[in-house]
Amino acid sequence: VQLVESGGGVVQAGASVRLSCATSGITFSTTNMAWYRQAPGKQRDLVAVISHNGGIKKYVDSVRGRFTISRDNGQNTVYLEMNELKPEDTAVYYCNKGWFNSDRYRDLTNWGKGTLVTVSS
Repeated sequence: VQLVESGGGVVQAGASVRLSCATSGITFSTTNMAWYRQAPGKQRDLVAVISHNGGIKKYVDSVRGRFTISRDNGQNTVYLEMNELKPEDTAVYYCNKGWFNSDRYRDLTNWGKGTLVTVSS
């Protein structure tokens, strides 16, 4: 399984960024996917999860209404559109398999390098 995140950078508060995650080695179209983030000195946490067909999406409270997760099953790619960015959104963002109402992702051992998003105030 390969997961390659991209699209991060340094932006000012209030800006927008779109992250992409290209995957290979998984049956993408039947796999729920998610975005996660790890802020400096903190553990990796769930940001958003999307069902295999894109019909169900769930967000953590801190990003709901500002972030949008989407996917393209033809391109085996998952996206995260981030709007109204805040300094507290600063983190390395990762994609991986996702689960609804579960912390199973904490047992995942295969992660990509992630993409760093830095939001300045």
